[in-house]
Amino acid sequence: MKKKTVLSYAILFSLLFLISGIYLLAGHIDYKDPHTVNIIYKIRMPRLIMVIITGGALTLAGLCFQSLLKNPLATPYTLGVSSGSAFGAVIAIKLRLSGLSMPFSMAVGVFTILAVYRISRIKGRFTIATLLLSGISLSFFFSGLILFIHYIADFTQSAMMIRWMMGGFEAVTFNNVYFTLPFVLMFTLYIFLSSKDLNLVCLGDEIAQSRGVNVARLQKNIFITASLLTASIISITGPIGFVGLIVPHITRQITGQDHRKLIPFSFIAGGIFLLLADFFAKSVIHPASIPVGVLTSVMGGPFFLVILYKSRRILYL
Repeated sequence: MKKKTVLSYAILFSLLFLISGIYLLAGHIDYKDPHTVNIIYKIRMPRLIMVIITGGALTLAGLCFQSLLKNPLATPYTLGVSSGSAFGAVIAIKLRLSGLSMPFSMAVGVFTILAVYRISRIKGRFTIATLLLSGISLSFFFSGLILFIHYIADFTQSAMMIRWMMGGFEAVTFNNVYFTLPFVLMFTLYIFLSSKDLNLVCLGDEIAQSRGVNVARLQKNIFITASLLTASIISITGPIGFVGLIVPHITRQITGQDHRKLIPFSFIAGGIFLLLADFFAKSVIHPASIPVGVLTSVMGGPFFLVILYKSRRILYL
């Protein structure tokens, strides 16, 4: 491993540990209070772990979709997973089953993934163009249904729906971490093992096929894996926008285009980015806090325009 790579990872892990320590211990803490350990362990620790997992997973999903669609503006939510998962949570709230919003969200998110894949294969083969069009179509469909549910919901339900869709970590527990972590580890491992093939696909489908890569199968597997990764996160945190857009572009400037380096580096960088964002979201109007999804959207909007301007072209299907 090159010295530059070792140094980059050393800096990255140092930042992760430093920011994690600040995140856990910042604010007024009375170390003589016997409840302090419970506050740190039962409230702050699961939130810290979930923030890192979420930042890493969304960054990795965004990286996969940008490589899969060959579009620098792609995000984990481009193909409709976010809208489907949000619809599941909204339905649970409307049925007064807000405690079941996570399984409802996960179930509809998985249904959306399967529906997008089936629609994209209507003509018998899997193509990026039909995948993108079917994902966007279902995204609009579920967005319309969400607006309808909002319209017929009462004030309390509508407020709960809006709050969930802002995204955040206020209600995270270790049970959420235990549910999410196996999915994230499994899907991340598969994506990393596919990094060599992803490098070849980014050079062009014909080049990848000439090197023995089954491009159609890889595209299908990466789509399903990245989408499931996204759905498992959204079902707990709600949609947190633009993390999967911002961080992959930053890490590419550091590591280059090689996915073997880019994937692990991006995961850790995504965790650091969301830790900083959530820490700032908790601090900006202290003692209250704003949902981190609001903050990342405010940051992501201008970043999106910068990328759009730098691309200087329209990406046609």
